[in-house]
Amino acid sequence: MYPIPGHHHISMITKNASQNNHFYRHVLGLRRVKVTVNQDDPSMYHLFYGDKTGSPGTELSFFEIPPVGNTYRGTNAITRIGLLVPSEDSLHYWKARLQEFGVYHGEITTYANHPALKLEDPEGLRLVLLASNGEKVDHWETWERSNVPVEHQIQGMGSVEITVRRLDKLARTLTDMFGYTEISRTENEAIFQSMPGEVFGEIVVKSLDGPSEKPGRGSIHHLAIRVKNSVELAYWEEQVKQRGFHTTGIIDRYYFKSLYFRESNGILFEIATDGPGFTIDGDVEHLGEKLDLPPFLEERRAEIEATLSPIEENE
Repeated sequence: MYPIPGHHHISMITKNASQNNHFYRHVLGLRRVKVTVNQDDPSMYHLFYGDKTGSPGTELSFFEIPPVGNTYRGTNAITRIGLLVPSEDSLHYWKARLQEFGVYHGEITTYANHPALKLEDPEGLRLVLLASNGEKVDHWETWERSNVPVEHQIQGMGSVEITVRRLDKLARTLTDMFGYTEISRTENEAIFQSMPGEVFGEIVVKSLDGPSEKPGRGSIHHLAIRVKNSVELAYWEEQVKQRGFHTTGIIDRYYFKSLYFRESNGILFEIATDGPGFTIDGDVEHLGEKLDLPPFLEERRAEIEATLSPIEENE
């Protein structure tokens, strides 16, 4: 079995790319590392934010769907994203910053046994800042032009919360198939780590009966977990099939290769390779400054650009 070294990226739905761009770049201080389109529907933007290069484990991605309605919260959904910050002092910095920008947030407390500060983005996407106290994705790179000081910058993804009706079903997928370790369990919650002791591969599973979430703006579409290369991806494709899950097969997304499957509660997982990464079609200094298209869509550039509204930068 190949180990899963943590999260790769997580993908959400936004109604407004300009508003989304302003929040994640200028409020959260992340770098926009790629402006591209949904390869399955090139009429919509696909935006990626992360560290200096959009390293695996730091990527937040958003599909823009302008007609999308509200999210109606419920179960059988990915329900919160943890973002790592360096220290408990950073949580106090962020509390003041969120207050300054008028961002909805709570008090500094704990979440999944980590010092934490919950917040929501302008579309109601639930986030939580977690004091890592030194834990971060080991290849994380500082974005020097961020408007957040280096000592408080977001250092990638931490605990990802998934809410389901059947906790044990998801638990078995994580432990028996992927080799996650269950590190704690209460009546309605269990915590799993892909790398024992490391929060950047942590999944918090909560049990909740009731209607399923109806996705809309600010909802989470899928979680992608990391594998190193195509050899490991092929291994995991076989494992997913052997356990009776339907898989899309391996898809070449140009920036990485991946496959998708839904586990028993309907949660959509992606398994994605580390490379080749976002510098395959752009240099590090200018990532995310223009619309990049994979080669198979390049001949349709004029058509695609005509359907997309410009993103207001709001510098």
